[in-house]
Amino acid sequence: MTDRSTTTAPDAPGTPGNPAADEPGPAASAVRRGGPAAPPASAGHRATADPSEAGSPAASGAVPLRVPADGESPAAIYAGLRRRHGRVAPVVADDGGTAWLVLGYAEVGYVTAHEELFVRDTSRPGPWPEAAESTGPAPAVPGRGPRRPGPSAARALAAVDQFELAEGCRGVARRLVDGFAGSGRAELMSAYVRAVSLRAAVLMCGLPPDAGAFEGLVGDLRTALAEDGPERSGTSGTDAVRDGMPPGGAVRGGGDELRRSAYVRAGERLRRLVAARRSGPRPDVISRLLADPAAPDDGEVVREVFALVAAAHRPTADWIGNALRLLLTDERFARDVSGGRLSVGQALNEVLWLDTPAQTVGGRRAVRDTQLGGHRVRAGDRVLLSLAAANTDPQIWPGGRPGGENAAHLSFGGGGRRCPYPAPLLAETIARTAVETLLERLPDTVLAVDPERLAWRPSVRERGLVALPVRFTPVIR
Repeated sequence: MTDRSTTTAPDAPGTPGNPAADEPGPAASAVRRGGPAAPPASAGHRATADPSEAGSPAASGAVPLRVPADGESPAAIYAGLRRRHGRVAPVVADDGGTAWLVLGYAEVGYVTAHEELFVRDTSRPGPWPEAAESTGPAPAVPGRGPRRPGPSAARALAAVDQFELAEGCRGVARRLVDGFAGSGRAELMSAYVRAVSLRAAVLMCGLPPDAGAFEGLVGDLRTALAEDGPERSGTSGTDAVRDGMPPGGAVRGGGDELRRSAYVRAGERLRRLVAARRSGPRPDVISRLLADPAAPDDGEVVREVFALVAAAHRPTADWIGNALRLLLTDERFARDVSGGRLSVGQALNEVLWLDTPAQTVGGRRAVRDTQLGGHRVRAGDRVLLSLAAANTDPQIWPGGRPGGENAAHLSFGGGGRRCPYPAPLLAETIARTAVETLLERLPDTVLAVDPERLAWRPSVRERGLVALPVRFTPVIR
């Protein structure tokens, strides 16, 4: 008979004390099939907890979930946590609270598939991909009560023609490359990667690059969505802009004053664009949002457009940057792409396995006592999902590295909170076009510094380069 007060999640191979720890196990088989492993038949029944496993994360020896040091990879941190705690580790999160960090592929799949057991924690909204969805009841804002459900981002994004988006991105990318091709040197993250990603997000909203307001809107958005916002505030960039503020929260000084001013200017530009689409609809995101019954006024649509840009821009830029870094530093990866053994699309897919932009997502709490990865998780305990650790779980890749044709990674989340279709396809279109265009225009690009000197943004949630300096043969067009 099932005891509904305590449930048991899968103890996947590799859990301390599991006799099958050295076997590939169900998670590896699931990856080969193309998805997370199903929970075993014992899930849902009471299990006897080891006394040492009972209690909160703090009582279980929680360790700080720290930012990787210079030259250290996140994989090394996750490997250390696995050795000490198994497939779920008690940690102190970057906001000072304790939580269970889920490291195993099967365990992350289990949590995302069981929203009745691990509910979204609306007091701590997480970064992309979870914050990007708009398909369910929107989260509450502390001190403001529940937020009214907004228009559907998924339905609006379905209006984007992928071929037109690719063509528009290609034109933007070529113009950006031509702007620095004659110098023989460039810092790609600022001069190209982030510039392509942000302009592509504006393209999706329906503003063509030859429109007079295009670059003005891009400039204001770039300032409003400054790099240091969401990580410091504990509020996702998506949720911040829906609440009428730039990512980063309250204004604190000169830099934030610039960002707020840019946010206000960008909002005015978007209001004019929304008004134009209301009087003359087109097949674009803004027109779809206006047609949604859940969008009662133009202000709601402006906030949703801002949220979509915030959710799409930086993760896509990090995806492009991480792919270019691998192409410039990993001989096997570069050789497979240049030799045609990997298409650019397959290479980008491999990057999501090896170096995903979304490292850790939060925003979940256990509804009742349960077992997860050999640990007793109490009702109310906070649960963080390490997508990066799950993607590189040694139990699912016992034979080595993942293949580019396998798309069973968890980089876009899972379950009902997965990044909504067709957002992953649109992000892949932007990233593929950006990488292909750079390789086509500047085929002899090489890294201008030692790989060890590349700096990453200090974050446990995201993985993205601060800068990517390169050199190449100057090209005058």
